[in-house]
Parts: sequence; structure tokens; C-alpha cells
Amino acid sequence: MRSAVRFLLGILVAGWSASAQSTLPNLFPFPNESGLLQNYNTNQQPIPLTGAFFQSLGANGRSCSTCHRPAEGFSISAAEVALRFLRTAGTDPIFRTNDGSNCDQHIDVSTLSGRRKAYSLLVSRGVIRVTLSAPAGAEFTVTSVQNPYGCNSTQTLSIYRRTLPSTNLRFLSTVMWDGRESSPQTGTESFSLSTNPADLLADLAHQAIDATTGHAQGTVPTDAQVQDIVNFEMALTTAQAYDYFAGNLNEGDATGGPEAIASQPFYIGINDPLRNDKPGTTFNPAVFNLFTAWSQERSGFGGIQSLRRASIARGEALFNSAPINITGVAGLNDVLGVASVPGTCGTCHSTPNAGNHSFPLPINIGVGDLTSPLDVSYLPVFTLTNNTTFEVKTTTDPGRALVTGRWADIGKVKGPVLRGLAGRAPYFHNGSALTLNDVVTFYNRRFNLGLTNQNQRDLVAFLSSL
Repeated sequence: MRSAVRFLLGILVAGWSASAQSTLPNLFPFPNESGLLQNYNTNQQPIPLTGAFFQSLGANGRSCSTCHRPAEGFSISAAEVALRFLRTAGTDPIFRTNDGSNCDQHIDVSTLSGRRKAYSLLVSRGVIRVTLSAPAGAEFTVTSVQNPYGCNSTQTLSIYRRTLPSTNLRFLSTVMWDGRESSPQTGTESFSLSTNPADLLADLAHQAIDATTGHAQGTVPTDAQVQDIVNFEMALTTAQAYDYFAGNLNEGDATGGPEAIASQPFYIGINDPLRNDKPGTTFNPAVFNLFTAWSQERSGFGGIQSLRRASIARGEALFNSAPINITGVAGLNDVLGVASVPGTCGTCHSTPNAGNHSFPLPINIGVGDLTSPLDVSYLPVFTLTNNTTFEVKTTTDPGRALVTGRWADIGKVKGPVLRGLAGRAPYFHNGSALTLNDVVTFYNRRFNLGLTNQNQRDLVAFLSSL
């Protein structure tokens, strides 16, 4: 019965249209598999739905909100995209061949079956096709591409990536998975304590322009439109607010939900374990303290609610304290010059109560490797050859190397803000984890964590409550 209710609610949300109303009530609850997600306007007003963020500024009918949906924490979920395909027979603006289709060559979108084939990755994995090339002077050459969808150029590479949320942005330490909107190579700014948040605002403005001219196939938006988009994004916080079993995530002295995020302290480098924090500070691996109070409950609620709350609290404790022997992570082990780094989840997810890294940290944990514990068979395989040593690497995504041109950056991406996870499956930059259980399974296998079944359930309960 509960699943049927969730399914029906999901259909109702999928049918929700921003164009039908001018505002969204602040903290409006959107259902997902775990409970209810809320978005909070820090201006403490209804969330406006008529600004530039929701306007079609291009030639293909898209707006920012096409791929940044309030119900999915201002990202998209594959399930919601699939419903949009069903409702519109694949004609919704998200289904466009410039980047929504698996490839833009030798495809036929004039029929329903053709559209179903052309947009299969967007529907099943929620990934957008990003076209990038190796920069001039790169330390490597792309020597071959095996793309199952036909985009086999070694000059213009088709990369498949998930849409990042356009909310909780003040916690960012770099913009985009590969940081290309926060890189001098692209005319944007790297983040630092002394320049933040001006660097963030400048990079978000640059991103708004690139998204309008690229994803929406439009002309350069006006300064007023760009500023309106940035202002809208910066006023948003998002989090899971209600769990179907645990109840409200801010009860019993817990501090879940999106409102508490607005007052969460942050600066670039805060709680960084790699010595990028302010002098005199020390790293605290207890990154999250949202549900600590639930671990101390002795009475009050009974039955399934208490069991679920206890599970969420145990998951938070595991996230904060479970030891991880970090090996083979490019951007960490090689940079530190040590084969093994004793750490916890917080080593790479250091921002307090947000969960991304508070200082720029592009790393490769193996999500895009051909040896990933998860299925990456739907992704292309790129073969790169070092121009000096002639070493060869294969990957499903060259990552930051396509920005910097550095051999050492192959496969590196950033970790996202972890709030609102339950609303935006699949996970990882390539959508290879269909569920949060898949995410935990990946880490368990990749780093030999030895998690028990109960450990895994507790971590999933915690992550789905963020």
C-alpha cells in the first residue's frame, strides 16, 4: 500500500508544471522513495517560478528548470525523466539531440521507437551527453574511442554525466564534476578562502551563460538574466525532510531538513583533513551531527519509528567513524606519496553537514574505471596514450584531464554535496549506482570495508535521510 501511494504521488509530481503557477510554497514537500524532500528559500518567501531560471532563453524550448527540478532537489532523477518520456512520447524539451540523445549522429527521432532508442541513457541513467576535447598541449593523445552509440570521434569526445543540483551552492569548492567552470583554462576562477564567495558567484554566472548557449542552444543571456539565475540558485537549500518510517527528520533534537542548512558555518577549506583549513584548526571526522540525538533516545516513540531512527543514527556514526584504508586513489595517494591513507568517509567528504570536500579535490576512486565494481558497460571506452612515456590508460571518462591536459588528472572528478540524495537517483557522475545501496556496495567492495548487512542498511538509511 505504501509503495502504491508513493507511486501515485510520484505521478502527480511528474505532472507538476512550473508554468502553471508563479510561486512554489516554501518548504513544499515532494515525495520520493524514502520520504519527502523540501526546498527552502532562505529569503523566507515562496520560491519564485517566473524568473530567468524558469524561462526558455534558447531555441530548443529548454530552461534551467528542464534539468534542475524542484521535486528532484534541483537535479533530475532517471525515474522522473522516464515519466516525462511516457507523458510526452519523448518530446519534452529535455529530449533534444544536442546533448540529450546518446549520440547526435545516425539517429532518427521522428518516431516514438526512434526516440526511445536515441534517449535511452537519459531515461535509464539520467545522464546528459557532454562533448569535450583534449586541450591544446595536452600530455596525452586520445588514440581510440569505443562508443556503443556511434560517437567515436577521438577529437570531440562524448562523455555521459549526471546533472548536479543547483541548490546548496554556497558549500561548493568547485563548479561542475570536472571543475571546468572553476578553472583558469576556461577563463573561470579557482576557489580560495580569500576570494570566496566572489569566485563562486563569478563561476556560476559563467556557467549560466554556458548552459544557455549550450544546453538551451540560445544566445548569450543579458547581464540581468544571468544575475537573476545566480540570485535564485544562491537562495536555495535542499534536504530530505521526512522519512516514511522515522517521521520528521528535525524532531527529537535532530537537525535534518533544509532550514538548518541556511545557518551551517562554511568557508573554503573548513574541516579539510589535508591541511587546507585555517591555521590552528584540526580535522574532525564527525562530519555529520544531524541525527546524533537519535542515538541517545531511550523512550518516547516506539515500534518501527524508533527502529528506523536508530538505524539512521547508526548510519551517521558509521559515516563518521568507520575506518577506510584508502589505496589507489589518484589525487590523494599519489599526491601525498603514500600507498595507504588511513581515513574515514570524511576524508573525502569533509564539509560539515554537507558532505562534499570543502577544498578543491579532484580524485579518481575508480567509479569510471573499467574495473569498477558497478556496471559501466553502457559507457564508452576511451584509450589515452601518454605523449612522453607512451603509457596507455583506458577509462569511461577522462574527467579533469580534458580541462587541464594533465596525464595525472585522468579520471578525476569531484564529490558532490550529499544533501537531498534520495530525490536524485542514480548516483556517481556517470549514473552507475542505480540506488544508494549500490553506492554503499561500491565503497564496500572498492575499499574492502567489511560491512555487515546491517551496516549497509544503516548507511543507506542515513544517506537517504540527508
